Amino acid sequence: MRAVVQRVSQASVSVDGNDVARIGRGFLVLLGVTMDDAPETADRLAAKVSGLRVFEDADGKMNLSLAEVGGEVLCVSQFTLYGDLRKGNRPSFTGAARPEIAAPLYDRFCNAIEAAGFTCKRGVFGAHMQIELTNDGPVTLWLDTAELVRSRRA
Repeated sequence: MRAVVQRVSQASVSVDGNDVARIGRGFLVLLGVTMDDAPETADRLAAKVSGLRVFEDADGKMNLSLAEVGGEVLCVSQFTLYGDLRKGNRPSFTGAARPEIAAPLYDRFCNAIEAAGFTCKRGVFGAHMQIELTNDGPVTLWLDTAELVRSRRA
């Protein structure tokens, strides 16, 4: 799985001009699923995202977690995170999981965020969505579960 996590002061998603979900302070998570992902992958990534300490404390240091600031999560499925541009200018998406695999893992990730005690609003899986956000900082992090299991010393 891959996630782009953006610290936001607000974010929303709409489909066909209709609001689907909206959050205040928290994380906008763009989530991509690959064919090798499993339910445990979704759980591990949700735990990592839930525990991120990227909100500023009284000294202006990124030291506070989502729980400590009462933040919310807006999660949007995004298969294009597995776009491969090594050949040509048109991306190949063969690394992205097919919807019948990706949708349950997307739901698993969102459910794990909720099980950790957070509100997790969702986009519409597979829909053409419009995302609006105010990135706070800006703070944007890239998480790839394949990288999370590797040793930092390697």
